[in-house]
Amino acid sequence: MPHTQGAALSPMAKIWHIVAMIPLGKVSSYGKVADFAGLPGRARYVSKALKSAPEHLSLPWHRVLNSQGKISFDKHSASFQEQMELLRLEGVTVNCGKVDLSECEWQPDMATLVMSIPF
Repeated sequence: MPHTQGAALSPMAKIWHIVAMIPLGKVSSYGKVADFAGLPGRARYVSKALKSAPEHLSLPWHRVLNSQGKISFDKHSASFQEQMELLRLEGVTVNCGKVDLSECEWQPDMATLVMSIPF
């Protein structure tokens, strides 16, 4: 995500930046994305930011799950099916809408966070 030197990123732009960093085959939770964006306790805001993200950003929204590793959409919805399929295409094992976070949760190291986050 481009960053203009000296310009402050909005809270939504910070969330978009973090979500864009989640690598293929890894997942994160709404709460952890909020924490990494410097917005602790704002998990619901992450959901709002993803819903309002411009399409041209092509964010990997499907890599964000709830804190238990579950897909948050209703199990009978098209969005649930789409998220499950996108995760499976990336090699993430999804059982009944749940991912084992101990296997595929994104755990960026301090260097990644310090060097890759412009805020």
